[in-house]
Amino acid sequence: MRATHARVSTCYFLAIMAGMTRQRWHPSATVAAIMARDGKYLLVEEHTPEGLRLNNPAGHLDPGESPEQACAREAFEETAHYFEPTALVGIYLARFQRDLGPDKPVQDITYIRFAYSGHVGSEDRGRQLDKGIVRALWLTPQQIQDSQDRHRSPLVWQSVQDHLTGRRFDMGLVNTHTSVWDLDKR
Repeated sequence: MRATHARVSTCYFLAIMAGMTRQRWHPSATVAAIMARDGKYLLVEEHTPEGLRLNNPAGHLDPGESPEQACAREAFEETAHYFEPTALVGIYLARFQRDLGPDKPVQDITYIRFAYSGHVGSEDRGRQLDKGIVRALWLTPQQIQDSQDRHRSPLVWQSVQDHLTGRRFDMGLVNTHTSVWDLDKR
């Protein structure tokens, strides 16, 4: 079994190398907050090019921040709830393709997503939600599963499922080197 896997992996690697161009692949690094309370999960409903979609509070890392800091920031910006990441639920890799219309290339993006669970704090009721966010809503796992056709990504349900099964990794698993915070060095 192991030898077969090694042969497939080697063949796959060689096939990729044969077709490689000089362009380097750049996956987009993102974070997601798996915010649970009283048996429900806090999701956001947001405008996307594909219409209104449900998503975990999520977004891209900004320069000079760790994944944990990005997760807390994105959770607050999108839900108005304070969030303190305490465990890594998973690191996910997913590909998304969007048809931009006739005579245009397909937009092809790969995301690497760091999903964190943690402590959901109070809500700042006066805070306006991030641009594009319609509302934040608490849903049961069954409601999330039943609404998969409205999910922005298959990772929404996958990360909730992983959280439900108790999947948690130590925060030290993801190490942010101090060079990340030294933005003045070029």
